[in-house]
Amino acid sequence: MPLSVRSITTVVDEIHVEGGRPVEPAARVAVVLATIENPWAGRGFVQDLAPVIDEVASELGKLLADRVVTALGAPVEAYGKAAIVGLDGEIEHGSGLIHTLKFGNHFREAANATTLLPAVEKRAAAGTVFDIPLKHVTDATIRSHHQTVEARVPDAPRADEIVIGLAAAAQGRPQARLAPLASEQ
Repeated sequence: MPLSVRSITTVVDEIHVEGGRPVEPAARVAVVLATIENPWAGRGFVQDLAPVIDEVASELGKLLADRVVTALGAPVEAYGKAAIVGLDGEIEHGSGLIHTLKFGNHFREAANATTLLPAVEKRAAAGTVFDIPLKHVTDATIRSHHQTVEARVPDAPRADEIVIGLAAAAQGRPQARLAPLASEQ
């Protein structure tokens, strides 16, 4: 079953002022969301998701990783992934596509990352907002890079679709000033 992409949505956010103070350089976050046909929708309960995951996940991971890194336009310091499954699908359908090395390794390689990608997945109607968690690409304990980016596609996912997304930040939170985790241990 080939990958069937209906739309790709790209959002780049730049924060220039936080807490009334300038952010220099501007804090950049990019999100790329692919709305795809749910390859399992309408087929009833499918026990073995692996054949379709093997066929689709790598291509999808490569497509999104290349686009989000390009959209960010800077080295990736924090990253995350997400899936929203339309109402006729199962959360496992989105999880199956994003929780495989076939998908995630493209982003890890593009970001020179070593940590696991934080993720969010759920089933929801079109236009649902979801928050993509971000963590540092090489050290998940670096507090300044724990942040969340909000994303949505107004007309997706339709009941038989999945929205799959990657998010990347060029830095930690603007004006981050929490003490390092080690200071509490």
